[in-house]
Amino acid sequence: MRKKFKSVKPEDPQNETLEHLVSQNVTIVFILNFFFAILEFIFGFLFNSTAILSDAVHDTGDAVAIGLAWFFQKFSKRAEDRHFSFGYQRFSLLGASLTSVILITGSFIVLFESVPRFFDPQPVKATGMLGLAIFAIVANGFGAWLLARGSSRNESILNLHALEDVLGWLGVLIVSIVLHFVDWYWLDPLLSIAIALFILTKAIPKFWGTLRILLESVPEDIDYSRLLIELEQLPEVRAVTQLIIWSIDGEQNAAMIHILIPDDVEFTAAKIAVRQVLESNKVCQSAIELDETTSEHLTHLKYEKGSVL
Repeated sequence: MRKKFKSVKPEDPQNETLEHLVSQNVTIVFILNFFFAILEFIFGFLFNSTAILSDAVHDTGDAVAIGLAWFFQKFSKRAEDRHFSFGYQRFSLLGASLTSVILITGSFIVLFESVPRFFDPQPVKATGMLGLAIFAIVANGFGAWLLARGSSRNESILNLHALEDVLGWLGVLIVSIVLHFVDWYWLDPLLSIAIALFILTKAIPKFWGTLRILLESVPEDIDYSRLLIELEQLPEVRAVTQLIIWSIDGEQNAAMIHILIPDDVEFTAAKIAVRQVLESNKVCQSAIELDETTSEHLTHLKYEKGSVL
């Protein structure tokens, strides 16, 4: 079986300069998130605010996400070798998995602490919350502005995280202002519950999506049935006896396909036609094998299953 790998282009000095600038911006945002996570845990306990503690969990998850994503992204660019013949792309999934687990676990801890306090509100230091909220909005706003200046995919995704942080702290700011006038201390745990639920709505689908990739399910952006019909409608293909599609890292998809071809068609021409269809359906790597007959393919499958057992 022949496998088609993507060619590696030589480094462009402009790309290296852009990557360096992106690295600087991401490093600044990582430091901001990590620094604020520590401050939020400290002042959350000092001010007796579960809302600040829940945002600390959020910022911790963001900091871990930024650090791991950037590290594993660089590591995943290594070329394939004798240890990882498909390359290192899947290492980029480790950061997403770890981040999701941290966010989900932290959010459930916050809910465990906040729900009882909603029914039994505790006094919080609204003045301290107000000052910290203003400081956090300025810092996170600067991070969002910094990332908004970039054009890379990493920067655009991280910019959404920074904007989410700004919105979260706006909520803390509003609650702290209200608490200066009325003793509605239940607003603090209510806000923390809202933040925790918001994090879960983001983290659980992300974790499930990563798990689907690791379990080698059909990529969500590929219509398997439509692709199969499109392949079998090719004049160079008589039938598709097997089609396996999976995602390598959530962005690059791969496929293994067994086909039957008409007697008057060359296998090379059939492979070219099949690869064109696969590439138009976001499959960048493929292995194509020719079966002479359907019974030959069934015998081949029986042999494979028997060898595994």
